[in-house]
Amino acid sequence: MSSVAVIDYGMGNLHSIAKALQHASPEVDVRVVSDKQSILAADRVVFPGVGAIRDCMHAVQAAELTEVITEVAQSKPLLGICLGMQALLSTSEENGGTDCLNLIPGKVIHFAKDMQDVEGQKLKIPHMGWNKVQQNQHSLWQDITQDSRFYFVHSYYAQPDDDAAIAATTEYPQAFTCAIAKDNVFAVQFHPEKSQTVGLQLLKNFLHWDGQS
Repeated sequence: MSSVAVIDYGMGNLHSIAKALQHASPEVDVRVVSDKQSILAADRVVFPGVGAIRDCMHAVQAAELTEVITEVAQSKPLLGICLGMQALLSTSEENGGTDCLNLIPGKVIHFAKDMQDVEGQKLKIPHMGWNKVQQNQHSLWQDITQDSRFYFVHSYYAQPDDDAAIAATTEYPQAFTCAIAKDNVFAVQFHPEKSQTVGLQLLKNFLHWDGQS
């Protein structure tokens, strides 16, 4: 039986994610774990996160998981979700500037405060709710229709240095990166565990992914 470890470092909606993973592939052993040995023993790893990036990085460091996540990113399929995606980049503008894990070179940027839609109406921050996702070629989009809607809640977005790392974009109102991929790492800004059928399909794809795009 294959296994997936959901990293518990105190900054994620772990019950919801674990339940969605189990529902997506009932045959997979889903484990919510916080120790190095259990994380490294799993076939695949999910790195979730909600809240502020500074708190996230402090929690990761306090749990002595920085090197563990780096090792996972180099050795097996890793899925970052929401703040877990942002933490994979180099730096974030949040909290006056925060160093992240630098596993995928790039930065995390705050949405502009004066954004307007096509009708001139002010757009709210955080970007919250359902929005279309424009996919680039990757195995994790298998059986997910182009422009499917996923659920978002965020005020910051990823800007990788290399466009080749962009796995998908979303418009608010301009296109921004909402999924990144590099080798055996895939990460999304939206919440697949809250995105109904398409979110479950993405999780199922991850649970059967060998780390090749």
